[in-house]
Amino acid sequence: MNEVPNPCPPVVIYTDGACKGNPGPGGWGALLNSGGSCKEIFGGELDTTNNRMEIMAVIEALSALKRPCHVTVHLDSEYVLKGITEWIHGWKARGWRTAAKAPVKNVDLWQRLDALVSNGGHQIDWRWVRGHAGDPGNERADALANKGVEMALANGRVDPQR
Repeated sequence: MNEVPNPCPPVVIYTDGACKGNPGPGGWGALLNSGGSCKEIFGGELDTTNNRMEIMAVIEALSALKRPCHVTVHLDSEYVLKGITEWIHGWKARGWRTAAKAPVKNVDLWQRLDALVSNGGHQIDWRWVRGHAGDPGNERADALANKGVEMALANGRVDPQR
């Protein structure tokens, strides 16, 4: 049987979020590697939370992909990992409510991420990594997230820098 090769080489993504105060000024960063090339993206907001920035990092990284790909997303946020792989199914079934019937926090971002994951055509492998433990990709994503915080503090909201 002949397999048709995927025209998009595998993409390895590292994401991270940062916040100075929670809530407070925050940033997100992502490192995308594919076919020998590397792309760094980051952004930030003045009034946000760490969890929002963690989700934004994944949203912006997946949004940067031009076509469906096999993607491995490395992230140090168990909140985002469990949210997108476990909790989201129940949230959607309950009309974006938690098991305790409370509104899901950050629902606007969860819905954006869900649309990217469900409709983007990507095959995604989710991988948790321990933050601040020396993983080069995670450390670089952390540095980019902090760059987003610095730019937000200097300029207000920072639209994605690509």
